Amino acid sequence: MRMYDIIMKKRNGEELTKEEIRFFVEGYTNGEIPDYQVSALMMAIYFQKMTEKETYELTMAMAESGDRLDLSAIHGIKVDKHSTGGVGDKTSLALTPMVAACGIPVAKMSGRGLGHTGGTIDKLESFPGFTTALTTEQFIENVNKIGIAIMGQTADLAPADKKLYALRDVTATVDNMSLIASSIMSKKLAAGADAIVLDVKTGSGAFMKKEEDARALAEEMVKIGKNAGRKTIAVISDMDQPLGFAVGNALEVKEAIETLNGKGPEDFVELCMTLGSRMLIAGGKANTPEEAEEMLKNVIQDGSALKKLAEFVEAQGGDESFVYHPERLPETSSRRELLSDKEGYISRIVCDEVGICSLILGGGRETKESKIDLSVGIVLQKKVGDYVKKGDILAVIHANNEDKAEEAACRLLKAYSITDTKPEKLPFIKAIIQ
Repeated sequence: MRMYDIIMKKRNGEELTKEEIRFFVEGYTNGEIPDYQVSALMMAIYFQKMTEKETYELTMAMAESGDRLDLSAIHGIKVDKHSTGGVGDKTSLALTPMVAACGIPVAKMSGRGLGHTGGTIDKLESFPGFTTALTTEQFIENVNKIGIAIMGQTADLAPADKKLYALRDVTATVDNMSLIASSIMSKKLAAGADAIVLDVKTGSGAFMKKEEDARALAEEMVKIGKNAGRKTIAVISDMDQPLGFAVGNALEVKEAIETLNGKGPEDFVELCMTLGSRMLIAGGKANTPEEAEEMLKNVIQDGSALKKLAEFVEAQGGDESFVYHPERLPETSSRRELLSDKEGYISRIVCDEVGICSLILGGGRETKESKIDLSVGIVLQKKVGDYVKKGDILAVIHANNEDKAEEAACRLLKAYSITDTKPEKLPFIKAIIQ
């Protein structure tokens, strides 16, 4: 088999076989096929697209290119949740303890943030001593003992994807639906869960800006999951404004704790309920979304979800007292109010701009080596649809550097659009695909 023939076949719009896909994935991962040939193939795929069968075979080849987690020692049906990322997306922090408190084992692999979207691991490190550096044995033991564990992604999980993604990133071949879907799903399938619930974001703060693109990606991933024999459900949710009110690591942890105390923001609670109910159904704990939502509400009301978060933090080396006293979490030296310069209805908040403002303050990474300031960020006071008067507080900027606070404030004010007419309220959950 020759790489030249595979490139030409795809360039001409023909379907690649399982063997051809395995040949190039294995050869590239092992360093036997050069970057320039795989770049040519990625560009051919970008223009000619991939069939459902090709997409599945590419996903499986990448999933099997390194280690695969064997979670068979974990009791019960393991359900994983994955978000395509956004601004203020602290969902795992509240959702996983809720689901675990209902009796569904959560064995999750998470990453760190890069750019303006925060990573779950960074947020969890707001708890002093918390670590995700677990061995597979500790990971499995924690899930069996307390129902929840989160570990960092190992270097050996889907190494082909890591290598291919780095290449696509510098050759303008990232945004192809098959390549995006296979990249996400290869890691999820290698991570060993029995069922996968996907939170696919759409809007200005999401990777998929257009709703039709988010739907296409969700459908592609659900098909891959189904073909791989995993129950897969995708929820399409809005990311045209930040999720909840808090953006920034420790600030988002506080908001997740408030949610587990029954005082969460409306949109965030709706997302946790929608994703959580699908996780309970996938795990065989409930038959209908209504029944599942009732279970989730109960674990918040009786305090068992909050207790589960404390157990989880303690099991991974963190100080559980911070769960009950979130005021002890990292705080900034200054807070600055952002005031409205006009009167009217907030018709738009450019979501990714809010994320960039948090990044400017030090709450995100410009590069993999950047050090994050866990205390900084933004807490919105007003969101789309709210009426404001001139001088009303739009947001509070939490900063440790006055120059950065000034830069973030100027930029954040421009992210708000205020008009005379009230904008139409659009549904927060756009679709559920299963």
